[in-house]
Amino acid sequence: MTAESLREQELISHFRTDGRRLTPQRLAVFRILAASKDHPSVVQIYQRVKQQLPTTSLATVYDIVELLEEMGEVLPLSFADGANHYDGRRPYPHPHLVCLECETIVDLDIPAVHLLPQDVELRTGYRILRHRLDFFGICPRCLNVQAEQRHRSTNHLANE
Repeated sequence: MTAESLREQELISHFRTDGRRLTPQRLAVFRILAASKDHPSVVQIYQRVKQQLPTTSLATVYDIVELLEEMGEVLPLSFADGANHYDGRRPYPHPHLVCLECETIVDLDIPAVHLLPQDVELRTGYRILRHRLDFFGICPRCLNVQAEQRHRSTNHLANE
């Protein structure tokens, strides 16, 4: 069984345990979130659901994602521009890399990062309720595009 199908089964199990209905729309959202490595927004989830279930409304997808967030089954990633993205594969705090050019969001594995909140509590006396660790920069693909654009610009100026 793949990680995506295991995650999907966890979501289904949680819904059944809570006595919640498993509608086709909910199952479609589960599958999308369980399989998505790109941390989609609700609008992106909606566009994918609509391909399978054309009569699904954006409001329905918002409601499902909100319910999953309340259940602790998605990790919301809010950004200054107001666009929320959701991580349904790893619904617990973990680091991300965020490209400031193309807005790609990538999960980042850092050994022992899960110990960081406890360490901060011990050092500061705070009781940590939640945390988030994101790194912002330019991804390799965008760096290559920028380098190609600079190269073309330099060649164009040299040819004039």
